[in-house]
Amino acid sequence: MNRNDLRRVDLNLLIVFETLMHERSVTRAAEKLFLGQPAISAALSRLRTLFDDPLFVRTGRSMEPSARATEIFALLSPALDSISTAVSRAADFDPATSTAVFRLGLSDDAEFALLPLLLKRVRAEAPGVVLVVRRVNYLLMPTLLASGEISVGVSYTDDLPANAKRKVLRRSKPKLLRADSVPGALSLDDFCKRPHALVSFAGDLSGFIDDELAKLGRQRHVVLAVPQFNGLGSLLTGTDIVATVPDYTADILTAAGGLRAEELPLETRTFELHMAWRGAQDNDPGEKWLRSRIQMFFGDPESL
Repeated sequence: MNRNDLRRVDLNLLIVFETLMHERSVTRAAEKLFLGQPAISAALSRLRTLFDDPLFVRTGRSMEPSARATEIFALLSPALDSISTAVSRAADFDPATSTAVFRLGLSDDAEFALLPLLLKRVRAEAPGVVLVVRRVNYLLMPTLLASGEISVGVSYTDDLPANAKRKVLRRSKPKLLRADSVPGALSLDDFCKRPHALVSFAGDLSGFIDDELAKLGRQRHVVLAVPQFNGLGSLLTGTDIVATVPDYTADILTAAGGLRAEELPLETRTFELHMAWRGAQDNDPGEKWLRSRIQMFFGDPESL
C-alpha cells in the first residue's frame, strides 16, 4: 500500500482495532470508546475486509487475536503513538492555570510513603490539576501503560511495552520493623523464630526474603499477609511480629511512633524503584512537568 492508498483508511478503525486488542471484548471496547456495541461490530467487519483476515476468533467469552492481528498490532501501536505525538498540542504547560487530569499508577509502597509529598507540591504549584491514581505492580504496569489507562507509573518493573520509557528513581534496601521492647538487634536465629508479617498485593505467603533464607538453609514463619502498608504499624503494635519493608516505607512507619527499624540480620540485594511512561507522551509539556515532580519527590533524597 502506498501513501495515496492510505486515504481510504479510516483512522478511527485503527483505534477500534487497538482497543479490541487490549480488551478482547466487543462489549468492553464499546465501553472504553463510549460507543455502542453495534458500532464496534460494524467497525470490526470493516477491519476484517481491510486486512483480509478474521483478526479475532471467539474463544469462550474472550476474543483471541489471529496471528495476523498480532503482527499488525506490533506495527500499529507505536505508529499510533507517533501520530498522537505529531498532532498533540505543542502549547506550553502552565501549572498555575492548568486543569489537566493526570493518570498515574503507583505501587502500594510508593503511594503510602511517597505520594503525600508529591501531592503537597502539586497542590502548591497546580491547584487546578487532578491526579487519578491506579494501583500497579510489575504485572499490571505494562497493560495499563499500553492501553493508555495511565501515562506514567512508579513501581518495581520487569517487562514493559516496546514504546515505553523507564528510568531508575531510587535504589532501596529492605529494613526490619518491630514493635517489641526487647533490647538489641535481632540475630538471624531470632529473626527466623519470630512470626512475620508480609505485605503482598496478591496474597502470597513468601517473598524475596524467603529466597535469601533458603540460600542459607533457613526459613521463617509468615503469620500475616496484608495487601497494603497502610495500617501495618497498628497491626504490629503490641505483638512480637516483625515485618520487612522498603527503607523509605520504614521511615514513614517509624515516624508515627511505636515502631523501630533496624538492618536485617542477613545480606539482601538492593531494589530499583522505576518510573515508566508512555513513549507517545515523552515530549508532552504537562507530562514532562509531572515526571519532573515525581523524580523530585520519589527519587533518592541525595539526588535533589
